[in-house]
Amino acid sequence: QVQLTESGGGLVQAGESLRLSCKASTSTFSKYALAWFRQAPGKEREFVAQINWSGANRYYADDVKGRSTISRDYAKNTVYFQMNSLKPDDAAVYYCAATGDKGLILSSEDEYDYWGQGTQVTVSS
Repeated sequence: QVQLTESGGGLVQAGESLRLSCKASTSTFSKYALAWFRQAPGKEREFVAQINWSGANRYYADDVKGRSTISRDYAKNTVYFQMNSLKPDDAAVYYCAATGDKGLILSSEDEYDYWGQGTQVTVSS
């Protein structure tokens, strides 16, 4: 069982940056791929970014690619998501997710076994 706790959400202005954190409560953190998803009001939850178990492979949704970075700290059991040049369309509840799957690209919700409670990101224009 893995518990995921997100933090770092808040209110920012368009064009600013934000870093989300997700701490995993597990002694086998290195065995999990981790991802960020987001859900805006009235919309389906969507994939945002993923980092595989080794940290060697990262995959991003098209609308955040080039202005976001996902990373992980094995010593802290934490995955980060840095977003720059935020837009009002980035406003959503951001969820952290984990899976033991060793695939290179894991962008479907169904591939993840563990989820955090989410952290709200609000972007003012």
